[in-house]
Amino acid sequence: MKPMYDLIVVGGGVLGTFHAYHALKKGLRVAVIEKDKMPIGATVQNFGQVVPSGMDSKWQAYGRESLAIYKEIQGQFDISIRQNGSVYLASNQEEIQLIEELSQINQSNNYQSHLLTKEECLNKYPGLRSDYVKAGLFFPEEVTAEPRTMIYRLHAFMIQNMGLKLILNTTIIASESTSNGVILSSAANEEFFARKVIICNGNAFKNLFPILFNESDLEVSKLQMLQTKPQQNYTLDGSILTGLSIRRYEAFYECPSFKAIKAKENPDALEKKWGVHILFKQAADGSVILGDSHLYADAKNIDDLGFDLDMDIDDFMIQEAKKIIDLPNYEIQNRWFGMYSQCKTKDIFEHTIEDNIHIITGIGGKGMTGSAGFSKENIAKIFNTKE
Repeated sequence: MKPMYDLIVVGGGVLGTFHAYHALKKGLRVAVIEKDKMPIGATVQNFGQVVPSGMDSKWQAYGRESLAIYKEIQGQFDISIRQNGSVYLASNQEEIQLIEELSQINQSNNYQSHLLTKEECLNKYPGLRSDYVKAGLFFPEEVTAEPRTMIYRLHAFMIQNMGLKLILNTTIIASESTSNGVILSSAANEEFFARKVIICNGNAFKNLFPILFNESDLEVSKLQMLQTKPQQNYTLDGSILTGLSIRRYEAFYECPSFKAIKAKENPDALEKKWGVHILFKQAADGSVILGDSHLYADAKNIDDLGFDLDMDIDDFMIQEAKKIIDLPNYEIQNRWFGMYSQCKTKDIFEHTIEDNIHIITGIGGKGMTGSAGFSKENIAKIFNTKE
């Protein structure tokens, strides 16, 4: 049997889609198979912030490559990318020290950033509270996306301009290696044949490889987010990250003072209990997305996280947000939670079965930022080609 495709990607989220994108760029025949009518997982449940600045050195490199890829596509087709920068707002002297140290690290990495004074922050971000902000660190190259539309527009671009075959409402229930490829079987008794298969369907890979899934060190994070009603005559540019973000994001772990500053934090504080750090991003309709929180469970025990929204967490996040920015209104129109998987001991889960089946998942909160750059390198490795 001759393979129908050079590559089939199982899972139409951002990680799987960018693997397909880079394979198509190499002239390969590619299909993406998505179990739902449209992707509904972590790719559309997030803020839409593309922030290499928050990542460690390895993933910042992937994120910077992702920025270039997003901008290249946006130049050809509107996938909702806006280059409006990211800012980290320091609320005390410790956080000022950390952003100054990160600024030096960025300078040595040739990644553009600008320290902002308190007055510059107040002038740039309307409603920012003077009793909160002490200084800021701004990254002008970073972008935002509309998470609930970006992936669908990216698919449309790839179908129209690159020859992607997108197969929706199709659940893959089995995979079998053959002498010259992989046969995938769907719940509707369809078969698909490819030289290679990449599985990027998050926790759903447990249905294909349950033993491997149960033996993995994958865990799931449940994040609560909120969206205000549209703000009238108000503009908040870019991604707004705050003091709790400075104390949480991996980039700051590389700062000389980080360990000592973290050691002084109160482990019993509510922001620690609920994994809260406060982010703001204005959506295209003028509403503001804010959050978020993080609760964890082993991936095999995902049901322990429940399906409820904890209103105490939401109320706490709103109270903290009001201490930072005076929005024209804090009327909430939407509340939801997202789920993403990550590894406890590695930065991503990768496992290859008999050379041609590649499971790639557990990218954690790095998906929107890191997937495009990481996938470029990974496709070159899988197909033994140059980037």
